[in-house]
Amino acid sequence: MPDSTLLEAFPTPTDTPFVIEHIADEFTSVCPKTGHPDFGDVVLRYVPRSARDGGQCVELKALKLYYQSFRNEGIFYEAVTNQIRDDLVNLLNPAWLQIITHWRGRGGIRSTIRADFGDVPSEWRTA
Repeated sequence: MPDSTLLEAFPTPTDTPFVIEHIADEFTSVCPKTGHPDFGDVVLRYVPRSARDGGQCVELKALKLYYQSFRNEGIFYEAVTNQIRDDLVNLLNPAWLQIITHWRGRGGIRSTIRADFGDVPSEWRTA
């Protein structure tokens, strides 16, 4: 399984709400049916809780290593997206969090999977 122990966080620097967005455009996992590599982009958006409420931000090198732990994992797109959401929610306890994965086409089909936590404001929702 992907290794959530690789994830690290640091205290949010402010009590003022702000949105963090990280985009990883070299995500790789393996199709559990064919064994072929799956390539995609992962968009992470979240609002950390305030500093006084113990808010946390994900550390980027740790996030990269965590994403890389999926590289040889036979896992469906939907499971990848939900696993990332669940692991980051457990680490950060954000006000809200959104994971969107965009998968490269195979057999003429491209896929986008979205997994949310909390009340994601309408301006951050995608169609």
